[in-house]
Amino acid sequence: MKSRRVVFAGLFLFIAVAVGFAQQTDPSLLTLERIFESGEFGPRGIGGFRWLKSGDGYARLEPSPTTKGSMDLVSYDIATNKRAVIIAAEKLIPAGETKPLAINGYQWSGDDSKLLVYTNSKKVWRLNTRGDYWVLDMASGKLSKIGGDAAPSTLMFAKFSPDGSMVGYVRENDLYVQTIATGRITRLTTNGSPTMVNGTSDWVNEEEFSLRDCWRWSPDGKSIAFWQFDASGIKDFLLLDNTADLYPTLTKIPYPKTGTTNAAVRVGVIGASGGNITWMKTPGDPRNNYIPMMDWSDNSNDIILQHLNRLQNVDQLMVANAKTGEVRTILTEKDDTWVEILTDSMTWLDGGKRFLWTSERDGWQHVYSVSRDGKDIKLITPGSFDVVNIQSVDEKNGWLYYRASPDNATQRYLYRTRLDGSGKAERITPENQPGTHNYSISTNSRWAFHNYSAFGIPPKFEVVDLANKSVLREVETNAALQAKLDSLKKTKNEFFKVDVGGGLKLDGWMIKPPDFDPSKKYPVLVYVYGEPAAQTVTDNWGGSNYLWFSMLAQQGYIVASFDNRGTPAPRGREWRKSIYRKNGVINSGDQANAVKGMIATMPFVDASRIGIWGWSGGGSSTLNALFRYPELYKMGMAVAPEADFRFYDTIYTERYMGLPQDNGADYDACSPLKHVAGLRGDLLIVHGTGDDNVHYQATEHLIDALVAAKKPFQMMAYPNRTHGISEGEDTTLHLFSLLTKYLHEHL
Repeated sequence: MKSRRVVFAGLFLFIAVAVGFAQQTDPSLLTLERIFESGEFGPRGIGGFRWLKSGDGYARLEPSPTTKGSMDLVSYDIATNKRAVIIAAEKLIPAGETKPLAINGYQWSGDDSKLLVYTNSKKVWRLNTRGDYWVLDMASGKLSKIGGDAAPSTLMFAKFSPDGSMVGYVRENDLYVQTIATGRITRLTTNGSPTMVNGTSDWVNEEEFSLRDCWRWSPDGKSIAFWQFDASGIKDFLLLDNTADLYPTLTKIPYPKTGTTNAAVRVGVIGASGGNITWMKTPGDPRNNYIPMMDWSDNSNDIILQHLNRLQNVDQLMVANAKTGEVRTILTEKDDTWVEILTDSMTWLDGGKRFLWTSERDGWQHVYSVSRDGKDIKLITPGSFDVVNIQSVDEKNGWLYYRASPDNATQRYLYRTRLDGSGKAERITPENQPGTHNYSISTNSRWAFHNYSAFGIPPKFEVVDLANKSVLREVETNAALQAKLDSLKKTKNEFFKVDVGGGLKLDGWMIKPPDFDPSKKYPVLVYVYGEPAAQTVTDNWGGSNYLWFSMLAQQGYIVASFDNRGTPAPRGREWRKSIYRKNGVINSGDQANAVKGMIATMPFVDASRIGIWGWSGGGSSTLNALFRYPELYKMGMAVAPEADFRFYDTIYTERYMGLPQDNGADYDACSPLKHVAGLRGDLLIVHGTGDDNVHYQATEHLIDALVAAKKPFQMMAYPNRTHGISEGEDTTLHLFSLLTKYLHEHL
């Protein structure tokens, strides 16, 4: 027996080396190193794109021909394509320095006389960053730093005042204003601390409501409105780093787990020169309500905000008096599950007499025109389809531009309709360009910067004429990348629908091997997310994930993915809300039925070799699939999974599950942790120990449960890596090498 194992091991090693050699020498085959290390498949983008105020030109960042490694800010005229250098890199060299500032972001003053440059950016958590800001005076060329004696990389969300004379910013959770001409700094709030947050947000509001830049200049520049979060009642989550020093270090993050205490949130208004704060008198307990949107109305007297209850099923649109703090509700949205909220700034029409509003009140996500008092509500995008998002409003010519895809939930296109709701919607995206389309529309709504891609096709960027629906010019085609992709051994990619019973069909895609033979049997790897935060079945460029799937297909696998009910596909309210308090039940059932549908209708699927993998919510879906449907799945790989929703944050979890104190049985029914006894297949769990989002803690509870149930599994912990498991040299390559090896050994 021993010698036989040695022969097999030697044979496996020979095959592995031979395959590896073939992949290294055959340019038509993908390898892990080519995908995750070489950079050869990275698409080119357009850095620093901004429309100029006129709308007839745009700015972008381009490599400087005179200052190596730096960027020039250049402009292009739409009509002539004439290029001009607005700011050469050498203009951004501070006194006493030899290198220009690295441009991490920039903005113009209202009169275009000054440029605010964001540089030296450092990560706080997730998408939040801190850095330094400099102001360049365009006429004099003077470059001055904002922040006075602030330590490097400590400023956030700096913005010019409307007249360009001042810059406001957040420093260490307090608000400041600096007068540019004199350098005088006024500190507006003085109680900022790790738990008292002014002008930015705490962890959970940043993560789940995308609240980062949490302050606004009034239109007249005399006042500032801002959010304040008091996180003093929130327990700290401790992240342990064993690799930074001889002894472990601790990072504390106030993190409200579902059912626990939230930060108290309120909105205040303060003069730009300081003084007393007027607090908006929003009703109820500030720890059990949210303010996911706030801005000035079309004047400097009124604040408009959304006030959302903790269960997130009642959303009140309120107008607050900036001087007195008195509030009144003008519009209320209610739902039996949760309300989809509008987090963008309000669009005002007809001189402030009306505004645009999005709602699912008729069963579809639509745009409404609403009178200022909220009493007259007019539907302007009627039909049995969802508006994905508003792209632009051309009030002068009476058009609303929005993205939608009425006939195919995997794609996105640009449409326009009359602001008064008359006539029929008009598709702007050409009919001969299936895929996913994104637009940045000029300030005069005449032009658009358009980028589109499709499954396996990298993005293309072009300037289009909206009126004539024509391409004015191509800006970046990624032709070199497309040629490289075309030179690969081509896989067979297809979108399809699978019947899962009860008259329900799910969207799916499938990548088949290049030499696919329908008379053979193939192992299938299912890629899953499955939760309300994202779709996986989208007709767009999939980046490194797509390339990895294609590599696996070249090696003999079929890779497939399905969007179950509850994912944010534009298929109507009922589709999306059916997962309420069943997040873990509905999605795993739909995914399992999709696999059964494949097996029943596709004879080339090897029913004995079905695997599943996913990340984050997809990791949770992977666990639920293996534990609840062990007869279907031979193996699974769960990366950064949430093993039980009780360990996750308040806003996300309670939106879809309610409070655990009210319906603990639903939490148990949806929890992978409560269903480990069902595991029969092979399981790999991967997690970063420094994950501040989906905590490694839950995976340790999962390990305990699996051990207690006498269930074998494999585990990989990446020290101090966060949710993306990307920090450190070659981490991404190592992770996907690990996943690939486990897949080969177990499927």
